[in-house]
Amino acid sequence: MSETASPQPATTPLDEDAAHLARLGYTYDKQFKREMTFWGNVSLGFTYLSPVVGVYTLFSSSLGLGGPPMLWSFLIVGVGQLLVALVFGEIVSNYPVAGGIYPWARRLWGRKWGWMSGWVYLTAMLVTIAGVAFGAGAYIGAVAGVELGSDSTRMWALILIACATAINLGGTKVLNTIAMLGLIAELAGALVVGFWLLTTSRHHDLSVLFDSFGAGDGGNYFTAFAAAGLIGIFQYYGFEACGDVAEEIANPGRRIPKAMRMTIYIGGFAATFVCLSLILAVPDFGAVISGKDVDPVSSVLESSFGPVGYRLVLGVVLVSFLSCVMSLQAAASRLGYSMARDEMLPGSGLLARFNEKRHVPPYSLVLAAIVPALVVMASAIQENALVVIVSFAALGIYVAFQMVVLAALRARLKGWQPAGSFRLGKWGVPVNVAALTWGVLGIANMIWPRTPDAPWYENYLVLLSAAVVVGIGLAYMLIKKPYRHSNVPAADAIPSGEPRITVPSNS
Repeated sequence: MSETASPQPATTPLDEDAAHLARLGYTYDKQFKREMTFWGNVSLGFTYLSPVVGVYTLFSSSLGLGGPPMLWSFLIVGVGQLLVALVFGEIVSNYPVAGGIYPWARRLWGRKWGWMSGWVYLTAMLVTIAGVAFGAGAYIGAVAGVELGSDSTRMWALILIACATAINLGGTKVLNTIAMLGLIAELAGALVVGFWLLTTSRHHDLSVLFDSFGAGDGGNYFTAFAAAGLIGIFQYYGFEACGDVAEEIANPGRRIPKAMRMTIYIGGFAATFVCLSLILAVPDFGAVISGKDVDPVSSVLESSFGPVGYRLVLGVVLVSFLSCVMSLQAAASRLGYSMARDEMLPGSGLLARFNEKRHVPPYSLVLAAIVPALVVMASAIQENALVVIVSFAALGIYVAFQMVVLAALRARLKGWQPAGSFRLGKWGVPVNVAALTWGVLGIANMIWPRTPDAPWYENYLVLLSAAVVVGIGLAYMLIKKPYRHSNVPAADAIPSGEPRITVPSNS
């Protein structure tokens, strides 16, 4: 625990937020500044989710696997993740603490569960930063009109990480402003591109959304659709980042649950709209499904916008990549700081340090820059290193989500009565069960082997990478016992014979 300050009287919303933290066991002289607005919080989740990055990156493979009906995965996954967001909203309303996943799991189940949830989620976010930064290379090359080699791609990935770090070191107000600009640029770009394609380059009507055009022939189409549906599964996370910065927004118990839902609504609409416009503008589905057209996104955009317009569109895509890396890094740094101030991580003394001028944890931000940079550079040593490491990214985020969802269901069944501003009431258990069911199905889809002719380790690469991360986390927990290092309350959501922490309804 850091240095303690006397709680101030709850005379303003800001004072009440500080008093709420004090009741949860956190009273500090050095605190985050609550300079993030509601729309800044939505923007953080939106740019983390980044519909443009997700759709442009995965469109080709998903259309090739499942044909036009792959669009329906956005609706299916959106509903499933909305259930998770409802559960998270109820939890963050009770525990508006920086770091999100880790403090939620800790308060709902206990220190060991909190450690593992935080470890899995932190690792997943750090490698996701590397993957997104590396993926920007192709678009940088296209904008510049050159084909980047591996070394150039790594260099630009490192530059992107450095730019995001500089923005984050500027403080909450700077993060808030840049995140909102990122949302405006990405959403405007998605709408402009979508409407342009629909009005000038549409080759099909909506009936194609019910026609596979031969995708999955020779097998069960459901299997093909499930594989194509990974575009939706990889799209709908980021809303949890709204809770990672819970100590930087006033009245978080009310605002963050709403921001999480708004992130899904806006992000889901943008992603679905862009994907729909691209599908209807693809002239030959057969060429994509057969593999003759390996990059339908570039083909469609270049033919619709011309060489100059195409580069302008990709310029907006690059802004989306930068804002996505920035938001991922902000969320990862708050999680790292939250675990470090509870003395859960190696080097906690350094990672828990706080910059009083900028009101950010600088060394946790540096951690969220150095680790992704090392992952990017590892690809220079072994070409498949980045693929192996990043294979865990999306699965790790889903696993961490479901560790919290499971902890919430367990706590409910043991008597937890959510007492924050946002409550599901009688729908709590049904929504929680549905969210857990959805999450397990989503995880199963991600780890399902899809290439029976390939070596077994390639089929199970995602599962193997997850096993390595979880194994390292378990080994560290058993050897170093980080769960013994802090006196911050744990498992206090479940009623016991001891006095409970109460949460005011207006927090």
